[in-house]
Amino acid sequence: MSSSENALKEVIVLGAGVVGLSTALKIQETGRYKVTIVAEVLPTDPKTIKYTSQWAGAHHVSFASLDDPRHALDKETFDELWKLKDSVEGCFMTIHQTEYFSKQRASPSPLAHMPEFRSLSPNELGALENIQATNGEVFSTISFDTPVYLMYLSTRFLSKGGRIVRGSVQHISEIAGSGVFSFLGHEEKKHLIAKPNGIKPPAAIVVCVGLGARFLGGVEDKDVYPIRGQTVLVNAPWIKHGKTLSDLDAQEWTYMIPRKSGTVILGGTLEPDDWNPTPRPETTRSILERVLKLAPELVPGKANPTVEDIWPIVIEEGCGFRPGRKGGLRLEAEEVQVPHTDKTIPVVYNYGHAGSGYIASFGSARVALDLLEKALKQ
Repeated sequence: MSSSENALKEVIVLGAGVVGLSTALKIQETGRYKVTIVAEVLPTDPKTIKYTSQWAGAHHVSFASLDDPRHALDKETFDELWKLKDSVEGCFMTIHQTEYFSKQRASPSPLAHMPEFRSLSPNELGALENIQATNGEVFSTISFDTPVYLMYLSTRFLSKGGRIVRGSVQHISEIAGSGVFSFLGHEEKKHLIAKPNGIKPPAAIVVCVGLGARFLGGVEDKDVYPIRGQTVLVNAPWIKHGKTLSDLDAQEWTYMIPRKSGTVILGGTLEPDDWNPTPRPETTRSILERVLKLAPELVPGKANPTVEDIWPIVIEEGCGFRPGRKGGLRLEAEEVQVPHTDKTIPVVYNYGHAGSGYIASFGSARVALDLLEKALKQ
């Protein structure tokens, strides 16, 4: 290792979802830190309920109102992703998005900054046949092929000199005391043991563990809870546009999100504190019925398509737990004691994004970096 690498401050990021990867990347790309991600589940693993980011839709449509601090994070993220959209193969799809609302929409719209934005006219809303909407908006945005995007983030992070280590952290003091030592292979442990000051605390820890913040020792944030979302993935390469009908009173989003690969995500549900990890058949049917009313073009050439018409193109049913948090996103810095010493190191928290992990990823990562650098200067 060169002397310049030795001079870099070691930062350990807990979590390898879209927030953890984005945050680790932002920190690593400054060139001032040596960043290691520690996570139990990685983007290369098969889909699991423990890893929410693989189950996301996803597209960039902010839920935040103009007076919500998250709105600025969402817009910052969109601006960065919009620049990336044509440079990452197979990852992003530029789509024409239509949003329908069951309630009166705020004016000016929180989405007015989106490219080609306009509100739907009363005539356009009145012409809707199968759904009822009070307001509507159209604009251009991007959708993610989420597995591809997660691999892009991890590859970009590694190419900048970052490191990813698989490990199940039980308590934050485990990292504060000896960094990633517990999760290294036998030979690397031997090397560090033989090296003066080879086993030492990191300069800082960044916690991006999503729903895991409820259970991680030393954090144990009981304000964190799951917001269950169920989806259906179909093969429909003829769909090049997105549609959403928001009915928050009914705890429902009905949406259709196409991906670059030709697959389309259909959804969805908003089910707070529901820990059931298995797709419910009745919910799948409800999703398909609702989406066919919103977007009958999923079954081309048929005037009144039914659920039975769409089954042949269904690839899989999905279920994920959005990491909700009472009080909203936690984005702040504290200190944690290094075990068996009187020293402390900074801990930056970046979790509780609910359904906005992709939408706010780069914005919240930049704030986390700012908090980290301020804490390390104190």
